[in-house]
Amino acid sequence: MKQLGGTEMKRLHREWRRKPNGRLSLLLEGIASPWNLGALIRTAAAYRVDHIWIAASQITPETTNVGKVALGTDRYVPWTSVGTVEEAVKGIRAAGERLVGLELADHATPMHESTLDNVCLAIGHEDRGLSKGLLAECDAVVFLPQMGKIGSLNLATATSIALYEVRRQSWDRSD
Repeated sequence: MKQLGGTEMKRLHREWRRKPNGRLSLLLEGIASPWNLGALIRTAAAYRVDHIWIAASQITPETTNVGKVALGTDRYVPWTSVGTVEEAVKGIRAAGERLVGLELADHATPMHESTLDNVCLAIGHEDRGLSKGLLAECDAVVFLPQMGKIGSLNLATATSIALYEVRRQSWDRSD
């Protein structure tokens, strides 16, 4: 076994690019860390997120330090910054996507047990999570089951796992 070279990686990724079905977007509410936003953008580009909504936040992909982590990948993911969550929800509904919150909340469903077609994943502030208003707007709320002694994950890490799960489900349906 050997690591793939540039040409082999391009072939491998070309095959996987054909697999995803359905739209996938992100609604980021009140994200405070430019490093988290940069990591989210980079992961969103890797998993072909269709759109990123940035609501109620002081930072955008143009903020200093976001680009240090995103490494130019922001050019692959369209994004819109809006002042309120309501503005973002209106755009998400117009795109025909279900709004699914990723949150440790009562009555949340384990993510792998949820059907995630044409969704916008709502991701909340690093410490406070999703606001009560955004939770009320969600069509469903999911969580990532964890087996260790830690109660929650870093925002960028949790979102990365969630994006992978949405795409994994679409790969299963495309075979």
